[in-house]
Amino acid sequence: MPTRAFAFAIAAVLVASACGGQAAAPSVAPATATPRPSPVKLVISYSNPIADFLPLWIAADDGTFAANGIEVEFQAIASAQGVAALVAGQTQVAAIGGSEILSAAAGGADLAVLANLVPVYPHLFEAAPDIKTADDLKGKRVGVSSIGSSSDIATRVLLRRIGIDPDKDVTIVAVGSTDTRTAALLSGAIQAAVTLVPDTLLVEDKGFKPLYDLGALKLPASQTVIAVTRSFLGSRRDVAQRVIDSVVTGTAHLRRDRALAIATLKKWLKSNDDRAMAAAYDKYALPVIPVLPFPTVEQFKDSQNALGAKNAQVLSYELSKLLEPALVQSAADRGADKK
Repeated sequence: MPTRAFAFAIAAVLVASACGGQAAAPSVAPATATPRPSPVKLVISYSNPIADFLPLWIAADDGTFAANGIEVEFQAIASAQGVAALVAGQTQVAAIGGSEILSAAAGGADLAVLANLVPVYPHLFEAAPDIKTADDLKGKRVGVSSIGSSSDIATRVLLRRIGIDPDKDVTIVAVGSTDTRTAALLSGAIQAAVTLVPDTLLVEDKGFKPLYDLGALKLPASQTVIAVTRSFLGSRRDVAQRVIDSVVTGTAHLRRDRALAIATLKKWLKSNDDRAMAAAYDKYALPVIPVLPFPTVEQFKDSQNALGAKNAQVLSYELSKLLEPALVQSAADRGADKK
């Protein structure tokens, strides 16, 4: 009886003969590229020309949205109108103040928060040169974008922390967007306001002083969130996931590539001011925009308490109903922050 080794040798000769004297190569399936998802057109609103939205802008400009099958159109819509546009279907995704979304949800709008791009108050509280202490603020006009907005919540939180009653000791004035708030400071229409880098540089060059730094306090906040309607999330969860994947990847890119981030800020903020755009990145975007933008109940507590003082529906609203952190978790699990 032939040995097993001898049998194997005979089999090899027979196979080689059948293949024209050549040993048969193993069959290997050809490699296939992961197909891109079918492209979907989305309108995404953003509420202010500020660095909060840098992950979205980078994802649009560097092809991340396209790679995830999103054809995005951006619309600049102030937060006060951004919720209405979202509910009406004029937009499908809103990058917007969390307090506005909370107020609308408590009033019956069926909304969901998928991410929180800025989970702390990033503001500096700038005051006119003659205001040097908290007591000096009494009787003064303090500007916010709109009542109930993120800037309004931040202002009220700060004033209470320094012993000022925002409803009695000062006059809160709604003056509009970050740009108009800066203009109101410079014109003297208001004497103090929370503002953001790089606008802080502009007002400080004119003699205003950063009286308080809210960013240093690291207080949980819902400054700028990504929101959709529940109906959109229910019917197009895969598309909503692609949006969050793009945001997470865009954030990774802005953290890795300073030059790209600054160039993107210059484009979207329409500025060639190297000093201002570098400050917007180094002192604002990089410190406050998280690697993974999980929305949490804690981030909405200040908004709930401030708005709930005048609205029982907001005060009793169950915050966990508003949040959908699973999409950020899925993006993390699949390594969207490593791309």
